[in-house]
Amino acid sequence: MSEANRTGVIRDINGPIVTVDLPGARSGEQVKIGDLGLFGEVISLRGQRAVVQTYEPTDGVRPGEPVVGLGWPLSVELGPGLLGGIFDGVQRPLSKIALESGDYIRRGIQVAALDRAKQWEFTPNKTLEPGARVGVGTVLGTVQETLTIEHRILAPPGIEGELQEIAPAGDYDIESTIARVRDHKGVSHRLGMYHRWPVRKPRPYLRRDDGVLPLITGQRVIDTFFPQIKGGKGAVPGPFGAGKTVVQQQIARWSNADIVIYVGCGERGNELVDVLETFPQLDDPYSGRKLMERTLLVANTSNMPVVAREASIYVGITMAEYYRDMGYDVVMLADSTSRWAEALREVSGRLGQMPVEEGYPAYLASRLAAVYERAGRVETFDSGSGSVTLIGAVSPPGGDFSEPVTSHTKDIIETFWALSKELADARHYPSIDWVTSFSGHVHTAAEWWHKEVDPDWSKRRAAALALLSRDAELSRIVNLVGPEALSDAQRWELEGASLVKEGVLQQSALDEIDTFCSPAKQYALLDLAITIYKRGEALIKLGVPVTELQRLPLLAKMRRIKSMYSSEQLDQFQAFRKEVDQAMEAIRIDYAKQGELARES
Repeated sequence: MSEANRTGVIRDINGPIVTVDLPGARSGEQVKIGDLGLFGEVISLRGQRAVVQTYEPTDGVRPGEPVVGLGWPLSVELGPGLLGGIFDGVQRPLSKIALESGDYIRRGIQVAALDRAKQWEFTPNKTLEPGARVGVGTVLGTVQETLTIEHRILAPPGIEGELQEIAPAGDYDIESTIARVRDHKGVSHRLGMYHRWPVRKPRPYLRRDDGVLPLITGQRVIDTFFPQIKGGKGAVPGPFGAGKTVVQQQIARWSNADIVIYVGCGERGNELVDVLETFPQLDDPYSGRKLMERTLLVANTSNMPVVAREASIYVGITMAEYYRDMGYDVVMLADSTSRWAEALREVSGRLGQMPVEEGYPAYLASRLAAVYERAGRVETFDSGSGSVTLIGAVSPPGGDFSEPVTSHTKDIIETFWALSKELADARHYPSIDWVTSFSGHVHTAAEWWHKEVDPDWSKRRAAALALLSRDAELSRIVNLVGPEALSDAQRWELEGASLVKEGVLQQSALDEIDTFCSPAKQYALLDLAITIYKRGEALIKLGVPVTELQRLPLLAKMRRIKSMYSSEQLDQFQAFRKEVDQAMEAIRIDYAKQGELARES
């Protein structure tokens, strides 16, 4: 259909919701609205009229202005040049927008996500020759996108047939023809280095696999106590000020994923500015190069249009699926899904849809599930296995975990890192509550820990959690009647739990030594805390007063040692373990001698 036939007119404007006359409009189609050419998406059809949600403010737009249907759904460009980029909620590159319109995004501005002029050194797939069969996801060749990541040029879904020709090695822009494929109807298709994909449609894969490897984040409370696997679904719920953003930034910086995608969805501008300024300066701990070489950011602050906020999550997950299809492990962080859900609530209210729990639309749970289900580990068509790990922050009002977004998310995800306002107020960071949090991946992670770190990992973890559970019970007794009501053994249990909390669980993101903790160091700290408790427990049974054990200098050192030695100085932790054994053995021998003297007298 020609553009003249696809032109309509605005009839009604209600904030970001615009009703238009647009013959032949299709649900999900992108449109340009008004004289300014604002971007929008058809979300409802009523005869010849279409209801459009706009990604930009509609101030000053009037009924009677033209509308143009573009003929395709909300889509993103997928090809070399994404990594290191900073995009808005509809994949417009913010750095290029700043050059054209200054500090504020001019309405109707159109900037391509990928640079059309940049030349990329293309290396064709040596196994492909004219006459070969090309299918979904076939690797046509490679481009070194950054010094860290090799970009595999994939045949886009929907293109299958016989390879007619493939470009020789050389420098090409992304619109250059690198291959031609003839389909079963005899139609020849020209393939470039990039293609478009609708963001609301999951990308295809061969089959879904179970996750087998843990996502190592370097954060002890996550990796050791509530592990996440590559391809898993996780959530970080917590009230204002509990540290959700810092937890997600730590995961983004230190996780052992190949690609990191950070989506700032409706968060405060100062927080996103901090991310945008900090990330380009960070070094990648795995390659030694800049972290942005394997990272891309989607920034959509709370003062940006609410509809673009809703779209930003889909934009991020689609780009994550694209790199997954190349065989990479991708971690996507969404901060926060509560703001995304609020965008759904505002749009549904303007559409006059019946509200349910706390004003959210009836489809909130299904929309959340549909997004989280796009995470997972899959077998790709031509690149082996890849995964998308999706971790969403949730911001329940007042820290109420029973509110709809948190409760529905809890039913969907497999790992739940619940942040506590009480722990945050006590300056215990990360403020992940070990009582409320859970992980469905412990058994899978245990296989890796037993093989790669130590076979006693599960026992040590279980002992620590038992201590923490006992600490919660005994603390209630202390609050009621005071510590004098406890026996020496119970007071030592409190001391042991304190060692776990302060010596293992607490971890400062600002500490140069302790901001990242390797799995080996994590186990060493956990083993030290449990060993001290177990040795002390045995001494108390021999009659050693708890006050004498509490005066041991090694308890203070246990609380400090995490910041004294790095993950490369494991010999220092082994030396301290010997120091603990010697100190405890000296006390045992001393009390054994005292017992012999008492019996002789």
